[in-house]
Amino acid sequence: MAHAPTWLTYGFLYLGAAVLAVPIARALGLGAIIGYLAAGIAIGPWGLGLVSNVQDILHFAEFGVVLMLFLVGLELQPSRLWSLRRPIFGLGSAQVLGCAALLWAAAWACGLPWRIALVGALGLALSSTAIALQVLGERNLMRTDSGQKAFSILLFQDVAAIPILALLPLLGAGAEGAAGAAQPHTASGLALEAAKIVGVVGGIVLGGRLLLRPLLRWIARSRTPEIFTAAALLLVVATAMLMLAVGLSMALGAFLAGVLLAESEYRRELETDLEPFKGLLLGLFFMAVGMTIDFGVLMRSPWTMLALLFGFLAVKGAVIYALARATGMAYQERPVFTLLLAQGGEFAFVVFQTGAGAGAIPAETASLLIGAVALSMLLSPLLLTALDRVLLRRYARLKDQAPPAVEEISEPQEAPVIIAGFGRYGQIVARMMLAQGVPATVLDHSVEMLEVAHTFGYRVFYGDATRLDLLRIAGAAQARVLVVAVDDTEQSLKIVKTARKHFPQLEIVARARDVTHWNALRDLGVERVEREVFESSLKSARTVLELVGLPAGEAEALANRFRRHNIALADRMYPHHKDRAKMIAVAKQGRQQLVEQMAKERQEAAASVPDTGGPQDAEAAAPPAQHAGLPPGGA
Repeated sequence: MAHAPTWLTYGFLYLGAAVLAVPIARALGLGAIIGYLAAGIAIGPWGLGLVSNVQDILHFAEFGVVLMLFLVGLELQPSRLWSLRRPIFGLGSAQVLGCAALLWAAAWACGLPWRIALVGALGLALSSTAIALQVLGERNLMRTDSGQKAFSILLFQDVAAIPILALLPLLGAGAEGAAGAAQPHTASGLALEAAKIVGVVGGIVLGGRLLLRPLLRWIARSRTPEIFTAAALLLVVATAMLMLAVGLSMALGAFLAGVLLAESEYRRELETDLEPFKGLLLGLFFMAVGMTIDFGVLMRSPWTMLALLFGFLAVKGAVIYALARATGMAYQERPVFTLLLAQGGEFAFVVFQTGAGAGAIPAETASLLIGAVALSMLLSPLLLTALDRVLLRRYARLKDQAPPAVEEISEPQEAPVIIAGFGRYGQIVARMMLAQGVPATVLDHSVEMLEVAHTFGYRVFYGDATRLDLLRIAGAAQARVLVVAVDDTEQSLKIVKTARKHFPQLEIVARARDVTHWNALRDLGVERVEREVFESSLKSARTVLELVGLPAGEAEALANRFRRHNIALADRMYPHHKDRAKMIAVAKQGRQQLVEQMAKERQEAAASVPDTGGPQDAEAAAPPAQHAGLPPGGA
């Protein structure tokens, strides 16, 4: 009987372990990450011993983290990244420097040489990008305050890894027996390395701006889906190789490439093509982390390992919680934020292995530190599960009965109307459709909102309407109307872009949060857009006019006139919405025209009143708004 090739054997082992362990872990309420880690432990050197080349697998699986950062970059437009510059460099530097300083001081106080203490502190200050972003994505926390701050810190850590790695040979050169190790790091050598880094980053930025989009457009014209997928993978691999060649983080390079393509017309295709690879490779990465846990070191020095593990988690947790509190983060979000960043990170493996190779730390110490980091990555999801149960009791006030099961959309729908979002806006639209007997498929990705809908007897499917596959199941290819009623502005635009591209027959009716959102929807070709508070604000203004003395009919006429003027003014401003100065000039001009027109109408109305006897009567004939001291045309 012929022997199976190595790749087939290992493929069977990894896939089999994941397929068995992950569903069991999720059924126990532990999450997918714990399942992958447990699978890695089971088949690794300290489990069944089915896999021995752990480091090779870990290096290969790191590509999953690279793909994840590329996809995160695709969701982050350059303007939004620029808006995060303060939390990235401010909060990020505070976290890395604060944690490293306290960890170094604690290690030095325990009697470790300052160089070994410094290397350990720098490595332990880093957090796991893979686990943190995976958890944030699973919980829909990326757009929250804690999610944005966690992402900013993780991104800064990728940048900080560059000087940390550059520092290790210098620390090794100062250690006993490592003389001469710093010779390559002359002033000219450092200048050359810096030039290489600037050149590669500049090449990625310029190439992304000038070459990537035409290249992807040319490849797309071949109408060969598998080649476009290959091109997407090639793009990420090439970027990672360029960054690795100059000693930079592969994940950071992939993230930059993703940001540069965030506004491209091929963003959706790139996400769809790469998402399956990212998921599988991230799973393999977590399995490889489970395999790297050296239980031999743990058994030789169990108390040292436990003290190191819980000591660095406590120190990092204290610093991160203090930062969360100082920045005004909601107290409900602080525990998860703290726990996600307190754990060790995958880049610490590189730091400690490089430090041992450069002579900055002993090999035994490096093994101990690597074991502590791997155990923290294993422990973090377990602590998160326990934290959830504590927080649910404290904040959510669980009901005596279990919540209704979430109904996911799985069977193809045929309703002529699809409503994305079942918040306060989408509910009104859905109730109108229901009252008129018009079938509608309603989608919402909030479990809490689905429970409310279930309580009141509405059938709402769980799902994220930004996903192309979900829109297909919802019947977008046959439906006539898509109502975009979601709260989040970026999610709204993402849904519209997907629908316009893949379902051009759909008539889109969209909700706009404000004029900026309204302009963005108009840019995408959506004509039927309603600002969510415009009509209710007009009704409130009409009520106020009545309360200060205007007759109801006159107040209604004024409100209708203002409505027509405001809609016309928005149409006049729209062509200039990207030119702020011009847009403001048009707005001021329109506002002045309205003031003058209404003042003129008031004067004409006052002049048309018969003069029956004197100033007092003329004053009585004046519009009540003037008696109330309101500015002319203030509505």
